[in-house]
Amino acid sequence: MPFVDVPVSGGISKTHYLVTGSGPGLVLVHGTGASAEGNWAPLMAALSDRFTIVAPDLAGSGETVDPGGPITLDDMVAPVVAAARDAGLDRFHLVGHSLGAVVATATAALHPELVKSLTAHAPWVRADAHMTFQFGLWQQLTRTDPAALAHLILLTALGKDTLRSWDEATFEGAAAAFTELITAGRDGFDRQSAADAAVDLTDLLPRVAAPTLLISSADDRMVPPPHQHDVAERIPHARLLRVPGGHGLPAENPELLIAKVAEHLAEVG
Repeated sequence: MPFVDVPVSGGISKTHYLVTGSGPGLVLVHGTGASAEGNWAPLMAALSDRFTIVAPDLAGSGETVDPGGPITLDDMVAPVVAAARDAGLDRFHLVGHSLGAVVATATAALHPELVKSLTAHAPWVRADAHMTFQFGLWQQLTRTDPAALAHLILLTALGKDTLRSWDEATFEGAAAAFTELITAGRDGFDRQSAADAAVDLTDLLPRVAAPTLLISSADDRMVPPPHQHDVAERIPHARLLRVPGGHGLPAENPELLIAKVAEHLAEVG
């Protein structure tokens, strides 16, 4: 898959991105500690017959190689735009999850001429005390105990129905796989967690002009629903949709997320 060189803080990021399908442009932005493929494989498979889909790996994720150091919001917006342009997209729809929802929203604000629509699952305006404490704990455990972090994230990312339906073997298998993922991407998870805590979209949200759907998961304990309500109040004409499940909706219930994204894309045309 292709790479594109992107100027960022400290130098050049060799940003890796996935591209597939045909039709209007659709750009997908993944969440903290994930990758384009890890977050978006089901959605890409479902919509590639209708859209040219581009999904970059943010700094610290996947195959992207960046200069290291703190990751700013601009350092995440720039690769999204560069990957889309490198893939030949003049304008595109945007979909983001968690940190990717923040990045997608910032992209829509900073580049309104490029963005046809925005769908954001679990965004926030800025981290409050609870979220700052959470992201600090993530950083600490990333460095000292990835297995404990994997267990913590599983227990806080999933909705109550999923938590009740899993047996012990399912939890252990998921925790082992997630521990391996965090250990392999330890530096990136650490740096992206710091970026989570530094987010502040206050001045950008009124500038979002694209038709916007904000998706809020009812059981989200990482970025609780009041944060999505706050975003909705600050974006002109944004529509807020509440769905069942937890923060990890792309993995927990990909069919539901795909359906809501597809509905919004059909509505905006």
